[in-house]
Amino acid sequence: MARGWESKSVESQIESANTGSGKPRVHLTPEQAANERKRDALLLQRTRILHQLEGCRDERYRKTLSDGLGYLEGQLKGLGWKA
Repeated sequence: MARGWESKSVESQIESANTGSGKPRVHLTPEQAANERKRDALLLQRTRILHQLEGCRDERYRKTLSDGLGYLEGQLKGLGWKA
């Protein structure tokens, strides 16, 4: 009995893979892929800084974080990111 369930599960997985669920893959040029990686890294850094700003109590450190956030957002806008 377990074998029957397993084969049905595999069959449904193969069927869903063949139907192409999701959007088709777009092939990126090396430059586009590098821009995507850079954008993702900047977004992660932005998220980290926003999280740190939430718990920050020191005004000087808060200013440093805000300046860093502004810099990151400037870099992201240069890559075509919209807030």
